[in-house]
Amino acid sequence: MNVLKNKIKAEGVVLSETVLKVDSFLNHQIDPELMMEIGKEFAYRFKEEGITKILTIESSGIAPGVMAALQMNVPLVFARKKKSLTLTEGVLTSKVYSFTKQEENTISISREYIQKNDRVLLIDDFLANGQAALGLIDLVKQAEAVVAGIGIVIEKSFQNGGKIVRDTGYRVESLAEIESLENGEVQFKEEDATVS
Repeated sequence: MNVLKNKIKAEGVVLSETVLKVDSFLNHQIDPELMMEIGKEFAYRFKEEGITKILTIESSGIAPGVMAALQMNVPLVFARKKKSLTLTEGVLTSKVYSFTKQEENTISISREYIQKNDRVLLIDDFLANGQAALGLIDLVKQAEAVVAGIGIVIEKSFQNGGKIVRDTGYRVESLAEIESLENGEVQFKEEDATVS
């Protein structure tokens, strides 16, 4: 996805050797045209999987998730990080530790929105340590549905999350894989490195 990689190179800010800030187009301000392209790419990559629902975590996964849902003509469900007064019965929960925010969140969804016969595509903005993806997998398992795949906008392949999640046996598709953030520069994985 050269359009995404070009955006990361142009607007991403390397804060440390492990933290990439993409607030200008993904995590705070949203570039809707880019999100549409991301949605199309996820829909293309998972077109043979019979997806019936997309599941993400609020809030940064919602934009790419909703665009993929639009392209696939399926509903998007997002796991809440904060307890809702309206979410009281039939709640599925899982614990997720955020290394970026240095806090643990209990994520939750209503059991009524993920059913046993659903084939669920998980979508998230980043894959670094894998905790968010594992939490979403846990929710789908609790619902007795099928994880049909995992779509990641940006994977930090120098961290262990990609290996941890792939070791669960699920298909993971990352649109941009970052090999390194050393010396304040974004380096994509070699096989992906051609960015014009």
